[in-house]
Amino acid sequence: MSKRLFAGVTHACLTLSLLGCGGEPPPAEETPLGQVDSALTQVTSFGSNPGNLRMWKHVPAGMPANAPLVVAMHGCTQTAAAYTNAGWNALADQLKFYVVYPEQLSANNQNVCFNWFEPGDIARGSGEALSIKQMVDKMKADVSIDPSRVFVTGLSAGAAMAHVMAATYPDVFSGAAIMAGIPYKCATTMTDAFSCMSPGVSKTPDQWASLVRGAYSGYTGAYPKISLWHGTSDYTVKNTNQVEALEQWTAVHGIDMTADVSDTVATYPHKVYKNSAGKALVETYDLTGMGHGTAIDPATRFPGTSVACGTAGAYILDTNICSTLEVAKFFGLDNSGTTDPTLSLSSPANGATVSGTVTLSAQASDDVGITEVAFLIDGAVVGTDSTPPFTFAWNTTTATPGPHTLAARATYASGNTTTSAPITVTVTVDQNPARFTETFSTNGPDKTGWTLTEWALDTSDQTGVSGSKSILGSATPSFNTVTRTASVTMALSSNPTLTYWRKLDLSGANTMASVSFKVVVNAGSDVVVDSVTKGLGTVTESTWTQRANIDLSAYANRTVTLKFIVSATDPSSTVSRAKAWVDGITVGSP
Repeated sequence: MSKRLFAGVTHACLTLSLLGCGGEPPPAEETPLGQVDSALTQVTSFGSNPGNLRMWKHVPAGMPANAPLVVAMHGCTQTAAAYTNAGWNALADQLKFYVVYPEQLSANNQNVCFNWFEPGDIARGSGEALSIKQMVDKMKADVSIDPSRVFVTGLSAGAAMAHVMAATYPDVFSGAAIMAGIPYKCATTMTDAFSCMSPGVSKTPDQWASLVRGAYSGYTGAYPKISLWHGTSDYTVKNTNQVEALEQWTAVHGIDMTADVSDTVATYPHKVYKNSAGKALVETYDLTGMGHGTAIDPATRFPGTSVACGTAGAYILDTNICSTLEVAKFFGLDNSGTTDPTLSLSSPANGATVSGTVTLSAQASDDVGITEVAFLIDGAVVGTDSTPPFTFAWNTTTATPGPHTLAARATYASGNTTTSAPITVTVTVDQNPARFTETFSTNGPDKTGWTLTEWALDTSDQTGVSGSKSILGSATPSFNTVTRTASVTMALSSNPTLTYWRKLDLSGANTMASVSFKVVVNAGSDVVVDSVTKGLGTVTESTWTQRANIDLSAYANRTVTLKFIVSATDPSSTVSRAKAWVDGITVGSP
């Protein structure tokens, strides 16, 4: 019996469950040579084909020169046509890339599984691995393919074979997406294959990596980026295989296993592992509760179309996440990974002298979209902005006087990053300390010297600037007296005035209650310069009220402490309250 047929009836029965075949009906009768099936065209001559595979292709209309190519491989008992349900053809029509579907024959494997565990099929230059590589060569000969944008993906046995292609032909493939697969060379016999499937085989990262490096001895070039997808309830191929594959490929790339991005996509945990240059090389998706299959989402429409992401069927599972689209982004097929966004610091100017609060502004653009811009001062991130225009308010009073290096770093959907050219500015001491303005940014007060232990930043904002805040003081006496104070020390000019905005919510529940809001200046003792006090009754300002040009000339040219105080006394109830919001403070000459 051929090595491609499993020896004995027992093995033949076992392979019904091998890599996702359990319970699925036998494959449909093989399509006659040369026939077009489900938008696929068979290619009947593509080299020596030592693996005895079939080749199908999908060619979208209006293809440009130097287009990408994706090789997509089905699981056991499936056909190439069945795997088109994952949605690769529809996305290729939109994004303009070619798709090749290798197809296994029952003459090679009774359940049409790719032979991912047969030594003769998983080595460079032989068997099924060479047949698949020859399919890529055929496409390059027939149409204009960008050799730097050739990718491979697959489900189950096809996913295990995608590992094979990434390991044996790293000079051909720039990326691989693994749907419920098994690490490269986990098994070299059918018996070992079952152990790999479940419970899985544990090796050290270096042991796994050495198997990949041994697949193309002497190779010194770059290895493909890897996207790993696995259902947490996959009982056919245990999801421990994803952890082992992560160990294998992070070690191959020489990067650690500490995720540089840890977020969720469509509620599923997603992690990205980058090199020191910020390039995403490995990513994982833990598909919570999903069984064995490729994840699709027919509710998702491919960009600019009404075309759904895939069609649910056997091992093509509607799990509300479109793996096809997410993988295309990771590969850069939507152009997000092939062209870095344009990025520059537009403000302040290079060489500028700055003081006080300075707005850092970045000009960033990308054909898909920027997800975040981080602002760096002397190499350290001091703030981020995720929506244009990208800005950050830098309080230079917290920096040492002298030169500082500023830059911005943009991140986009693929996880790649780019950093702007740096600029240098010089921080000087504010030459007019008498002019004081405070609007309270998301990072806290703009000015230093505040004591806010009894007041808190609040999302209510008088300025109307997105993300800006105010401060809130709140006193609830509950049979007692409660006082809350926010204060800041400043130097005043020769003709000082105070302007600020407030909202009040003062309520005295009975004749014994006293609730108040006061503004106090202290140059040795407290002096009230503005106040509202109430006994029984309520004072409510539902909108912001400006208190403008309050005279502080009695404190000209002096250093004072400005205090905002809310206080409430009520010895007989728990419902009296004194609350005040303060924003937009200006102290200086009128």
